[in-house]
Amino acid sequence: MDSADAADTVVVADGLTKRYGDRTAVRGIDIQVRRGEFLGFLGPNGAGKSSTLRMVACVSPRTEGRLSVFGMDPDRHGPAIRARIGVVPQQDNLDTELSVSENLRVYARCFGIRRREVRRKIAELLEFAALTDRAGAEVETLSGGMRRRLTIARALVNDPELVLLDEPTTGLDPQARHLLWDRLLGLKRAGVTLVLTTHYMDEVERLCDRVIIIDQGRIIEQGTPPELIGRHAPPEVVELRYPPDRQAIAAEKLAGLCERVEVLPERLLLFVHHSEQALSEIYRSGLPPESSLVRRSTLEDVFLHLTGRSLDD
Repeated sequence: MDSADAADTVVVADGLTKRYGDRTAVRGIDIQVRRGEFLGFLGPNGAGKSSTLRMVACVSPRTEGRLSVFGMDPDRHGPAIRARIGVVPQQDNLDTELSVSENLRVYARCFGIRRREVRRKIAELLEFAALTDRAGAEVETLSGGMRRRLTIARALVNDPELVLLDEPTTGLDPQARHLLWDRLLGLKRAGVTLVLTTHYMDEVERLCDRVIIIDQGRIIEQGTPPELIGRHAPPEVVELRYPPDRQAIAAEKLAGLCERVEVLPERLLLFVHHSEQALSEIYRSGLPPESSLVRRSTLEDVFLHLTGRSLDD
């Protein structure tokens, strides 16, 4: 990496490995996160996503490999790195005995923010999280979604250059999710670098410039969402429903009409390039379905194809 690339890169990992006793959570992965990028980290539960974020956040030491954040080694410069990042953990860890604004005030003081600046910062973050009218409410009276928004707002109290978001929209209703998406894209436009883990594929397609898919501690694929969809799935999916006693027969007979067929408990998925042509051939095959649906291929189709549909895959 030349000096220009180094200046434009926020996180660099080479052979990054994390072990917990006999279990290896992260198995020698290589990552580069560029300044101003919105990176999505996808993987099944236990794939190593959170372990990777914890190493980048300087709260869990790496076992092997090289890791650099802002050009610094987390093992030697943890406090300096943490001063420049914001972290949204999977689980909210707010002080439930304090009010909404007091949670922000205490956190701001931990970063040494001057008292006269704290009031302005609190008002700004309450607006960001749509919690201005709940400023004086105790956290224990808030709904789960409100607590999540407060946790995200708190992570921004130090004006971080890098924000690590570990499943930030879990528990949010659709309105709150869309509000948060707008806020996060605003941060990106302001030059903030964001790294997101989530199980919501539509979230990644809407927000992320680039996606890394990790499984069993290894990176198995990466690219932009359109690149990944184009690489691993034809543009359209035809979903067909058959009676249970005809599904296996239909899957075998229709396999020649598509690039890939996936057999699910209640439907068949045919991945095709031209859905209208495929549907015409399906109805002429002598095996008309009970119902059919045409949709575009999604990142979720790619994710399930690469990592498996069953919990044991």
